[in-house]
Amino acid sequence: MELKVKKVQMDARLPQYGHTGDAGLDLFSSIDFVLEKGQVQAIPSGIKVAIPDGYVGLIWDKSGVSLKGVHRLAGVIDSGYRGEVKVVMINLSDKPFAIDKGMKIAQMLVQPITLVRVVEAEDLDNTSRGEGGFGSTGEF
Repeated sequence: MELKVKKVQMDARLPQYGHTGDAGLDLFSSIDFVLEKGQVQAIPSGIKVAIPDGYVGLIWDKSGVSLKGVHRLAGVIDSGYRGEVKVVMINLSDKPFAIDKGMKIAQMLVQPITLVRVVEAEDLDNTSRGEGGFGSTGEF
């Protein structure tokens, strides 16, 4: 499969795999920015992508960044979207987090999707779990 990428900033970095066999393509910041504690900010990547029909780009944390208390929030790039890819980040740590231009800030997995037909139903089938939600399988 081919992923077409257009730079909207000439010095932006193209997504790339860190290692052979990696699932996620690294995404890079196109700006210097200090994310203050508790702050939410959309960090631009300087690129646009053309996700092929039948696929979605899912944005996930980079583990090294998340270990510092900084996470990504929203993260779905639909195949019809042609705007700049921005990574919505939140700083949950107790200190500012410096994002440097060119820094890896997230990763994108390109995955196939299954379209469903939504049907309203009077009842749903029974399962062994039923309506058990948070904590329904025990604490450990």
